[in-house]
Amino acid sequence: MSDSKKQFIVIDGNELSFEDGETVLQVAARAEIEIPTLCWDPRLEPAGACRMCLVEVEGARLMQPACSYKAASGMVVRTQTDKVRRNQQFIVALHQADTVQTREEAESNEPSKLWSHADLYGTAGPWPAVEQVRADRPLDDNRFIQYRPEHCILCSLCTRYCDQVEAVSAISLAGRGATTTISTADRVALTDSTCELCGGCVDVCPTGAMSDKPALLWGKPEKELEKVQTTCNFCGVGCQIQLNVDREANRVVKVTAPDPGTTVNDGNTCVKGRFANDFVHHEERLTTPLVRGDDGGLHPATWDEALDRAAQGLIRIAEQHGPDSLAFVSSSRCTGEENYLVQKMARAAFRTHNVHQCAAT
Repeated sequence: MSDSKKQFIVIDGNELSFEDGETVLQVAARAEIEIPTLCWDPRLEPAGACRMCLVEVEGARLMQPACSYKAASGMVVRTQTDKVRRNQQFIVALHQADTVQTREEAESNEPSKLWSHADLYGTAGPWPAVEQVRADRPLDDNRFIQYRPEHCILCSLCTRYCDQVEAVSAISLAGRGATTTISTADRVALTDSTCELCGGCVDVCPTGAMSDKPALLWGKPEKELEKVQTTCNFCGVGCQIQLNVDREANRVVKVTAPDPGTTVNDGNTCVKGRFANDFVHHEERLTTPLVRGDDGGLHPATWDEALDRAAQGLIRIAEQHGPDSLAFVSSSRCTGEENYLVQKMARAAFRTHNVHQCAAT
């Protein structure tokens, strides 16, 4: 696009170009102009539910939600006025009154974006907590995800993620007025619904209403855990995950996903990548290679010793019975490159086409 056809919007005195369809929030984010949000995620269609991102637009009678308000050529936007700041403080105070939580309760598991905003932008409160009417829902009748309705601000991030990213629509907004809550169809448990227990609702929740149940029971907030980024080993996609480690106990407490847009899995995980980490600390987990000794028992060995023993056994069988007496079976948990090497070893090194992989890819 030539400069003569570029469209420009002015945000806080900065003239910024934009593409058709972009929102004020998207243009501001690209220019590193901070506009706070609670209900926005780059993977989802904006809902404008939290009202945290209201900005002043020249010529508009009311403030507008930056997350859903489309940029227009010549538009002038202000994000740092007294009116905008008062709204931010007012919205934070309203949500805090609605969640009926102290900071310790809010951050007992995941970090609370709501309390972070209170630190950054201030609050018009504290106000008395409203009577809680969103209790007694069946979402926590499972091993992995705990729903704490008293922490919920109805931002709808979890329900929109479930619908637009996972495409299973297991949870939705239910009820009317003050009794609106997050629930499943017919109020069945998550395990009886279409839920895939991916944990995405936990990641996007800005208040900790959706929580990782095993981590919640462990009793240490996420801010006290060390994050170690690694590659999930349950399939060959190569999803990046963050192990949240309690260094004092030398234990993986939970798994979280990196930020959206930074890795191949775009901030998403499956149920195995998210919750199937008990094997790391299982008492029967093998931590060293074992080879069979003359006594018939298995004994610890080095990797070189174990690999040499395996190679010698394969060569002996091939020499005695021919190459087609061997078969190689790889795993869908290996990467594409690793599976390529397995078939290369079978065909080039041992001269057999008896090679398979359980995913047949």
